[in-house]
Amino acid sequence: MPALADLIEAARQVEHHAPWRRAVVAPKAWDLAVEQLAHGRWSLLGLWGQPDRVHMALLDEARNVGVISLDCRGGRYPSVGQQHPPALRLERAAADLFGLAPQGLPDTRRWLDHGQWGVSHPLAARPGGPAAASSYRFLTAEGESLHQIAVGPVHAGIIEPGHFRFTAGGETVVRLEERLGYVHKGIEGLMAGAPIDRAAKLAGRTSGDSTVAYSFAFARAVEAALGVTPPPRAIWLRALMAELERLANHLGDIGAICNDAAFALMHAHCGVLRERALRAADAAFGHRLMRDRIVPGGVASDLNDAGANAIRSLVAEIRQRFPHLVELYDNTASLQDRTVATGRLQVGLARQYAAGGYVGRASGRDFDARRDLAYAPYDELAFDVPVLQEGDVNARVWVRVREVEQSLSLVEQILGRLPGGPIRGDIALADGPREGMALVEGFRGDILAWLRIGEGGLIERCHLRDPSWFQWPLLEAAIEGNIVADFPICNKSFNCSYSGHDL
Repeated sequence: MPALADLIEAARQVEHHAPWRRAVVAPKAWDLAVEQLAHGRWSLLGLWGQPDRVHMALLDEARNVGVISLDCRGGRYPSVGQQHPPALRLERAAADLFGLAPQGLPDTRRWLDHGQWGVSHPLAARPGGPAAASSYRFLTAEGESLHQIAVGPVHAGIIEPGHFRFTAGGETVVRLEERLGYVHKGIEGLMAGAPIDRAAKLAGRTSGDSTVAYSFAFARAVEAALGVTPPPRAIWLRALMAELERLANHLGDIGAICNDAAFALMHAHCGVLRERALRAADAAFGHRLMRDRIVPGGVASDLNDAGANAIRSLVAEIRQRFPHLVELYDNTASLQDRTVATGRLQVGLARQYAAGGYVGRASGRDFDARRDLAYAPYDELAFDVPVLQEGDVNARVWVRVREVEQSLSLVEQILGRLPGGPIRGDIALADGPREGMALVEGFRGDILAWLRIGEGGLIERCHLRDPSWFQWPLLEAAIEGNIVADFPICNKSFNCSYSGHDL
């Protein structure tokens, strides 16, 4: 079995930026990598394009990360999705954004482009290729007494737009198909030609509930490209912010899942704790979401004694109140009836799609970038990664519960060991183009940032991959066989990002 490092080292053009490597490979090596993906030996971490090149980020069984690139003059390359379905939507997006035409792609419909961009589509000439948005063809299911239910793209609440097309037999869902891309904002296009500080702000706005994680990933990618190491205090403050963001989101999710099962009491109490976390973040770092507080080279805000005390008070309050809420959840039979055995995601699918975060860990995929890639300061911190096998809504709740407990411990460890010193170092621009990549564990799972810095320190190309790219398709699989009324609670247990996915 070939190793990812061997495949990369065998290429002529290799760039080494610890802890990852990239190489421009020959078509034969590209095909070999696709074969490893198809047989489940490697995992796909991302696929993105440029006008004349396509890239894949890969994870092998030894948890080594690397990027391989294929020159595709004329915009054509062999489809990865033809053999490895997790690549399908990424290839459709690359076709929309860069005119790349994957040969053999099973699904040639537009993805981000809803037919309103006024440009010729690279797959339009192919049979079944994309046409105008109004003629988008949802997949069909055959059988007696089946009917379709259209939900969205505009929803009754404050969630972002997405179209969900159900095919059902009575109340049982036979097929769900998603149509996303409605909140595409061209964030990667805005980054092209931007200075690093401007691009950092854009990265932090990719998905509002993960602004810390995206800023963290972007900063680490810049630092990998330029060979910069932030001051120790900044490294530890970044992790503190990341755990506060994880706490706020997990607490909010647990309550929201219960609310979709009509158990408003849990929603109210979890909402209070989430608000406490946001207020503590504001007191500590001057912004409830800690937006723009992580920057390349370090952090923009230091932590004073008052901020540290606010965080300690938060931890104490959650430790006092949260166990009672967990007990309430576990002992409410009507709630358990809605969450246990609902929306099961099979272990094999979670592994095939390299599902990150609570979605993957609730279905047996034991991966956490904080532990498995051991980036600072997590390589010096003690924490467990909860993993369950059941794969249902209940399992996804329990993974969140356990991660709240672990984050509380991590926050205490960080506050107890926080070093002194400066919080930001200089970013020295290198001669010539440089590339960098980072994988950071957000609350939904691993977020990938890859970038290329050109002359004058301007961003030539930046790709940001949300974990939702590999989670949205799994929601379609998890809901099959459930009743339509269970979709809201199943959907909330996944809580995929629209904005982060739609770029």
